[in-house]
Amino acid sequence: MSDSTNKPTTAFWIIAVVAFIWNLMGVFAYLTRAFITEEMIAALPPEQQAEFLTEQPAWVTAAFALAVFGGALGALFLLLKKKFAAKLFLISALAAIVQQIYLFRNVEMPSLAMPILIIVVCLFLVWYAKDATKKGILS
Repeated sequence: MSDSTNKPTTAFWIIAVVAFIWNLMGVFAYLTRAFITEEMIAALPPEQQAEFLTEQPAWVTAAFALAVFGGALGALFLLLKKKFAAKLFLISALAAIVQQIYLFRNVEMPSLAMPILIIVVCLFLVWYAKDATKKGILS
């Protein structure tokens, strides 16, 4: 028995699963950054070593954690068809935007494609969860 008034479409399930996988990759990236050792950094190509050797303020690391864990929980709530997903995605998006603005301003990046993609995906997920709530898919 379902709590929602409208049945989710196949597209809903595809988006929810992809969102969950996307956010789990973010969690993996955060955990890698948090727990990487000096030996592991030394084994990386030089261009990747610089990324891990750059010190970031604690608030940027906190924004990163909030973005990825909030997004993963938001995706889980989307899979569970709970409207709280929209709030979690909003928190995740705001944290990701704060983190990416810091990176844009303070870190030399070879390409802006990934940071822009992260922000676009976050904003899409906020919109999608709010739209699914409005349509009665999320309860």
